[in-house]
Amino acid sequence: HIPQDVSLYSKGIDKGKVSSLEKYQKYYFKPWNVAKINISLDEAMWAYRIFTPKNSYGANLQPLKKDFFDKVTTNSNFDNYSTINEKAITLRKLDIRAFPTDDVVLRDPNRAGEGFPFDYMQNSTIGANKPILISHYSKDKKWAFIQSSFAYGWVKSKDIVRISQKYADAWQAAKQVFFTQDHCPVTDQNKTFFFQSQIGVMLPLIDGENHRITVLSIDRYKGDEAYFRESKLPKEMSHENILDFNAKNINKIVNELSTNIYGWGGMYSQRDCSSMLRDFFAPFGIWLPRNSFMQGKVGKVISFKNMTDEEKIETIKK
Repeated sequence: HIPQDVSLYSKGIDKGKVSSLEKYQKYYFKPWNVAKINISLDEAMWAYRIFTPKNSYGANLQPLKKDFFDKVTTNSNFDNYSTINEKAITLRKLDIRAFPTDDVVLRDPNRAGEGFPFDYMQNSTIGANKPILISHYSKDKKWAFIQSSFAYGWVKSKDIVRISQKYADAWQAAKQVFFTQDHCPVTDQNKTFFFQSQIGVMLPLIDGENHRITVLSIDRYKGDEAYFRESKLPKEMSHENILDFNAKNINKIVNELSTNIYGWGGMYSQRDCSSMLRDFFAPFGIWLPRNSFMQGKVGKVISFKNMTDEEKIETIKK
């Protein structure tokens, strides 16, 4: 019986800017502003310790064999971990995988809440034209181990392109445009499709017109070269700089996000719970970490320790 109309809950909110673009950019562009990947090898290999033939199942719901893990580990090429450390950018929305494989790794499908679609290789997703840092490539070169501002893991190497320091600096120094709508085509002047818009992504502003905004986007040119293109966006699907935190903008972003269904780890181009929160706050210039555990540590934490149930309820209301 709880109304699903966000406007009933956002009434009276008008806080103006609750953050700054500069503060948000510090996190957003972090992969381009570190000398090397700053995740330990032990952290990077967390999944290789947790998932074994004893507790993992494949897409056919049968236990995975030892040779599957042996092949994945060998192809992961961790002997070359953090040897490249080059800036790059995503070309489209990508899955970030725990192993360099499209194969699923499930827990016991006979248990409630396990099996399909809970593929534990699905670490997260990352939007198009977002900054990343390349650690190294798999032995077959099909995959790259990357660090983004909020997650790390394996992405398809064909779906990223390296970017020089010169252009990374120029990209960061430009005025920024935030997407305020999902699933809108981003094309060049010849209507060549690049990717779909996604709330939580921002692009450099080139020019603002009456009804359209011109932004910079990146495609691949030759091999691993970045190709810069201009894209014109309707003003209703984008916004220069961060949004004011008021009822009108809250309603707009929440109503757009709620058109998506839940997707485990962002699978099938959907969002999971923590990704929805990250993307909701992004246009307002508030950066959140990747998962709900870490998000729960952000901001002022109010303890319920030693409170009665009545005191907890009153505290929550307040």
